[in-house]
Amino acid sequence: MRSSIDELWPACATLAPEALFKLAREAKSRAYAPYSGFHVGAACLSENNEIALGCNVENGSFGLSMCAERSALAASRVLGHVKTLAIAVAGDADGPCFPCGACRQVIFERNPDMRVVVSTWNGVEIHRIADLLPFAFDLPGRRHDDGPF
Repeated sequence: MRSSIDELWPACATLAPEALFKLAREAKSRAYAPYSGFHVGAACLSENNEIALGCNVENGSFGLSMCAERSALAASRVLGHVKTLAIAVAGDADGPCFPCGACRQVIFERNPDMRVVVSTWNGVEIHRIADLLPFAFDLPGRRHDDGPF
């Protein structure tokens, strides 16, 4: 299965997907999840091989909580990353921790070709965001590389 990981991973990336996932797992330790008890970390890889980290931050008014993926994408924007190539997501689950629907839409708008790295019982696997959100909302003529995050 390693060949499919190599085929999906961006050619310009100098960081291995396993290393990006490890950074997401480290970011998970900073999560604030007093209500759900479910800690999530995310790590974004930019076109210049720079990293932005994020974690989930819950709020008593649950709708105001921030997912780790959107937190990392916002940090990526603040750091000046023009294009985010990949995002790794690490959660408290034993198996893969996939982005929620809202995060999938935000990831798609940031880069419809972005790769999503999640854990498996045998290492990591990589998915295209377009495969995780096959019917994403997309405004005609919209430029993706300067998305909201």
